[in-house]
Amino acid sequence: MNKVALITGASRGIGKQIAITLAKEGYEISLNCRKQNEEVLKIKEEIENNNVKCLIVEGDVSKFEDAEKITKQTIEEFGQIDVLVNNAGITKDMLLLRMKEEEFKSVININLGGTFNVTKNVSAYMMKARKGRIINLASVVGISGNAGQSNYAASKAGIIGFTKSLAKELASRNILVNAIAPGFIKTDMTDVLKSDVKDKILEEIPLKREGTAEDVANVVKFLASNDSSYITGQVIVVDGGMLM
Repeated sequence: MNKVALITGASRGIGKQIAITLAKEGYEISLNCRKQNEEVLKIKEEIENNNVKCLIVEGDVSKFEDAEKITKQTIEEFGQIDVLVNNAGITKDMLLLRMKEEEFKSVININLGGTFNVTKNVSAYMMKARKGRIINLASVVGISGNAGQSNYAASKAGIIGFTKSLAKELASRNILVNAIAPGFIKTDMTDVLKSDVKDKILEEIPLKREGTAEDVANVVKFLASNDSSYITGQVIVVDGGMLM
């Protein structure tokens, strides 16, 4: 029986690439998105071209009842969840003095709250199965901070603390919990940046290039595999050396 991976926020960018990469490794995929659309259906088709099943599960991870539904639908379809990738996240960048309360709370609720909601539901199943991998998408901003991103940085720093704490709680059940902290990764969000802004960022990266979604997905693939069976509670930075 193939292993099953549930990936949140998988309708584009890094989440999409993680889903495709794991499908190529033979994982059945439970693909979470807030709303099914034509693009998501194309991703499903691309995944299924690897001779694996793909289930689209709609739901807003910031709502606990949606997280329950996402988990239940995945278990009903596949009978198991071997890997959870908490990828769903948003940004609402603004200097603190101009940031509205809603802009702070919505980022925390989706990025950090969503990670809690889905993990709480999935980990209950994994504890009964006495095995599993939980991989949380943090960010280098959660380590270094960044002006104009106090909400985002707080959410990602929270994910790092959550990851380390949960790794200690679940290790006795053979459930490994790790985080990945991407740096400047080429996505739809970075594509809209002006060239001079990109150039300034690239100057700070020793490898002098943007990362790719594949760079992040390959680390997920490693953490999901048996090759990482003695790694838990870690934050793996994928940033081309930016934080060195």
